[in-house]
Amino acid sequence: MPIPHPQIPYGAVYFRKSNPPREDWARDYGVAASDGLNTFRHWFMWSAIERAPGRFDWDDCDRQLDLAAENGMATVIAEFTMAAPDWLTRKLGHARMRTADGRAMASQLSPSTAVGGFGEGLGGAGPMTLNAPEVHEAVMGFLTRLAERYRGHPGLMGYDVNNEMNYQPEFDHSDPTAAAFRVWLRQKYGSLDALAEVWHRYSYADWDDIMPPRQVQPYAECLDWMTFREDNFYGHVDDKIATIRAADPQAKIISHGIAGSVTALAGHGCNDWRAAEQVEIYGYTWIAARKGNQPWRNFYAGDLVRGAARGKPFWHAERQGGPLWMQPQVLGRAKNDARVATPEDIRLWSLASFAAGARGMMNLRYRPLLDGPLFGAFGAYGMDGERTPRSEMQTQIGRWANAPAQAGLMAAKPVRGEIGLLLIPEAQRFDRLLSAEGGFTTYQDSMWGAYRGFFDLGVQADWVHCDDIDQYDVLYAPYPILIPADLAKRLAAWVAKGGKLISEACPGYFGDMGRVGVRQPHNGLAEMFGIEEHEVEFMPDIADRIALTLDGVALRGGGFLQSYRSAGATILGGFDDGRVAVTTSPHGEGRTLLIGTHISAGHFRDIEAGGEGAAAWFAACMAWAGIVPMIDTGNPAVQGRLHVDGDQRYLWLVNPTDGPQPVDVRVNGRALMPGVVHWGEDLSVAIPARDAVIMALHL
Repeated sequence: MPIPHPQIPYGAVYFRKSNPPREDWARDYGVAASDGLNTFRHWFMWSAIERAPGRFDWDDCDRQLDLAAENGMATVIAEFTMAAPDWLTRKLGHARMRTADGRAMASQLSPSTAVGGFGEGLGGAGPMTLNAPEVHEAVMGFLTRLAERYRGHPGLMGYDVNNEMNYQPEFDHSDPTAAAFRVWLRQKYGSLDALAEVWHRYSYADWDDIMPPRQVQPYAECLDWMTFREDNFYGHVDDKIATIRAADPQAKIISHGIAGSVTALAGHGCNDWRAAEQVEIYGYTWIAARKGNQPWRNFYAGDLVRGAARGKPFWHAERQGGPLWMQPQVLGRAKNDARVATPEDIRLWSLASFAAGARGMMNLRYRPLLDGPLFGAFGAYGMDGERTPRSEMQTQIGRWANAPAQAGLMAAKPVRGEIGLLLIPEAQRFDRLLSAEGGFTTYQDSMWGAYRGFFDLGVQADWVHCDDIDQYDVLYAPYPILIPADLAKRLAAWVAKGGKLISEACPGYFGDMGRVGVRQPHNGLAEMFGIEEHEVEFMPDIADRIALTLDGVALRGGGFLQSYRSAGATILGGFDDGRVAVTTSPHGEGRTLLIGTHISAGHFRDIEAGGEGAAAWFAACMAWAGIVPMIDTGNPAVQGRLHVDGDQRYLWLVNPTDGPQPVDVRVNGRALMPGVVHWGEDLSVAIPARDAVIMALHL
């Protein structure tokens, strides 16, 4: 009989061929099962299984599934066709991914496992291009054989497809991919004349004249190349999923990314919305040692992926459980800044992810690797597989999460946030091209700054894809410099129906394919905002000098500057030189609020440097939109989240700080009516450091 699906899939990544030692497997499974771990994910690497053409070594993989069944654990098989056999790399040299100058991607060992066949960097695409028919056929053939072998195994839960969902932007300029790009362009444009009108390349005589662009500049051909790369990548993921499902229709199809939609959608294809749409269960890798351990970061990834999952279950698929040594992400940081994970760190990271809505959790190592640059990293158990204080904390949380008493709690989901942060993929792609030469990070800083601005005021700001705007009453656009014409129309219609839109500078300054509008804002946005552009300045390198005043409060800007002339809007604030900076305007049944700088980028810059940033701006936005935090903890250091399931409500209060924090909680403006406490103590005492209180609420 198959292993029942756990209440909360909870475990670790275990088998990676070279680690852990074979002689420890049976013991480790026994310890894991007794410690409350119910799920292992394993790396089944093509390069370690098909050791010569047609010669397969399944013995180690078979043993993992059998041990799982014997110990009542579930198995997620991570298919690693990205790790291509060395013999295939030699045989199909023309199918290796290449840089613009023709250098082939090396086949090498992965830092995450001492096994060959991986590509360069941390990308999830591997050294071989699936645009080569021979590679595509070989990959799908291997996946068919894999899924047929383990179909119906009592230890199998499902398959994790294409680890961490990303690729390397400097690749792939190989001939097979260039040919696929031409097919994509032909389907989009239909004729070379139509393409010429957009690309401004007028001397293509044949489709074969087209080559992928070598430059990284804000041109239409570069935008098309970036969009093709994403379409092409996720098309191949679809092929993998279809192949596995054809061979095993019963297994779960799972994947996880790196919560990279704000930082790496444009370059690495980290489109969490698109990835989640393909599968039944989605997840994310998020390692505090690599990303930072500030309170807002403990929630950020979970909040982002919850938005991307669009109601589907999602997991914290790779959570840190141990230290990270000597890697560039930790250099210069304090020891207690996630470099040496403590039991309290593990508790905080786990509970914050659950509070954000994750309903599965995997440590990215059960025990540390013994080889390579990531030796000793991330494992909750010791180098020898023995228990540690970290693993004991992991055990406590796993047993708690899967106890019958938590069934109702874990069935509930976070409520919709008070405001949505608008994510426009086209804007990020264009900004990557626009900002490449200067190395500016305005897009990322703006998005993070807006999230943190509301987070620090106790407001749950949800990440909202531009396709989902109708689900929210209030939207905030941190860096909307490119708005496609269709989206501009939808936004105007949404506001006219009663929506409240807050936008930062240069909304839709660039239109479809990056073309500047001769009138600003264009595509109907001027009428929606009730203004016309007065002047604009693109000087992000000195944006800290942008000064403005709102309601008598001095603020500093960021990114770009755009001043306005009113065409019906009410002027609320100005730049220090007298130009108009902030306006509000009715539009139909809704309203808009516009600020002429990327104040969120300035907020992020200043607050990261230890200043107060533009907190007054975000408070003003709340007042303008009539937003009152659903959960008022009475202490800005403590984050509150409300989860619901039918008529059941649950309150999560998370203290991410290093000291105890008192609270005085109100829910939707009413005094707290607590019910059963699921975690922690009652609120008559302070919430302990790096801990939480979780309770049911009476209606």
